[in-house]
Amino acid sequence: MKIENYRPAMLWKLKITDFIKANWLLITILLIGSFLRLYKISAYMTFLGDEGRDVLVVRNLLVHFDPILIGPGTSVGDMYLGPLYYYFMAPFLFLSNFSPVGPAVGVALLGIATIYLVYVTGHDWFGKKAGLIASLFFAISPTVIIYSRSSWNPNIMPFFALLSIFSIWKVWKEKNYKYLIYSAISFAFVLNSHYLGVLLLPVLFIYWFLSRPPIRYTLYAIALFLFLMSPILIFDLRHDFMNFNALINFLNSNGNNLGFSLSGFITKIYGTFEIIINSLLISKNLQFGRYVSLGIMLFLVFVLTKKKFNILLLWLGFGIIGFGLYNLSIYDHYFGFLFAAPFLLIGGFIENIFENLSKAGNYVLLLAILLLFIVNVINNPLRNSPNNQMKRAENVANKIIAESKDQYFNIAVVAEQNYEDGYQYFLEKNNSKIIEIDAQLPETVADQLFVICEKVKEKCDPTHSSKAEVANFGWSIISEQWTVDGVQLYKLIHTK
Repeated sequence: MKIENYRPAMLWKLKITDFIKANWLLITILLIGSFLRLYKISAYMTFLGDEGRDVLVVRNLLVHFDPILIGPGTSVGDMYLGPLYYYFMAPFLFLSNFSPVGPAVGVALLGIATIYLVYVTGHDWFGKKAGLIASLFFAISPTVIIYSRSSWNPNIMPFFALLSIFSIWKVWKEKNYKYLIYSAISFAFVLNSHYLGVLLLPVLFIYWFLSRPPIRYTLYAIALFLFLMSPILIFDLRHDFMNFNALINFLNSNGNNLGFSLSGFITKIYGTFEIIINSLLISKNLQFGRYVSLGIMLFLVFVLTKKKFNILLLWLGFGIIGFGLYNLSIYDHYFGFLFAAPFLLIGGFIENIFENLSKAGNYVLLLAILLLFIVNVINNPLRNSPNNQMKRAENVANKIIAESKDQYFNIAVVAEQNYEDGYQYFLEKNNSKIIEIDAQLPETVADQLFVICEKVKEKCDPTHSSKAEVANFGWSIISEQWTVDGVQLYKLIHTK
């Protein structure tokens, strides 16, 4: 039968079938990545004080129409990020009927999109095999999975960092100048996610300079970038340049935060590279990671003369140099702007050497790939029990509401690494009569204080806690106590 005799519905099915046959490996990788990010996401997602703070802010935007000019505070330097992540959260929180699961699903969907973008980038830079291998290991990396299924501002950085790098490469390679705009928008989202994303700037500038795009595209890109960064600028103008001054103080910290010594710098360069490989590719299998890191480092020396690796080398190089100058602790989420780079490096490495090896060499290479795959699968975070942090916060909040007897109350959280906002979100969402204690305002002190102790019961002493909310409540005694989802809950009242 000639193709013109096919009905439109039949043509549509034929196209879908052909697409699936041609891309079944990629589709399989995307399905695996989707499962690992979305399976029981409400049970596995992180929901502590930071996540509670974020949904409180976004709920106020949606319910009370409070505009947001700043995002979350940084962990060092007393600075604030821009608010773009909060605006990213808003539609997902609204569509989920204000459940914190909604923004977590939004991050997971962006994580799935990142898998596809890794494939597209690897395919364009090195070939189809490289794209498939890079996307596969990105999809199953335990560290990437963990940061792809919780709502937190650094978790969107891998997608936008890769998009900004891929877009500037398209500008340089294909003279497709509209991608300059995509790169600028993406870079704004990166900086709103985490300020370490500024280490992408040298790569973007170098490829912009080499591309020499028409001035109008550069002006469009700069205008859009400044528009997206304008909320934090407006905030600074209204608050005596608080962010700018905090940045200056951070940089002028007498070498405590940033510093340089040649021997220490060289040692830290390789150490940082090894940390990145261990965290992202090897699932922190340190022994295996040493060999993989050394092998990749030797390969990097080999590809220094290959132009198609240039942007990847610059991307990794400036990132690692930046960490070499940073004297404070480094955490996995700091690598967000580099997340895709080692996977693309592995994909490009395999694509380049596979055809040049002997049959025996190919078997050895396939064995190494299989071993890398097994290491990641064995350490898959879904093998751990779910933390149920969101459900716990909701159940504790419901218990407080029931025991408050429709009277005003204060709350306090006593924990090693948590604070009130996760519980407070559900208390506010359910219209309870919670009041935040302000030491300057006696009228904010209610007649009852609920203390949530996340420590072992033997270490819970709520009436003598140094927590500000407990101290501001004044002299008190325990009226009642309960255990809710493994958390100790105490009702304190004033002593008479």
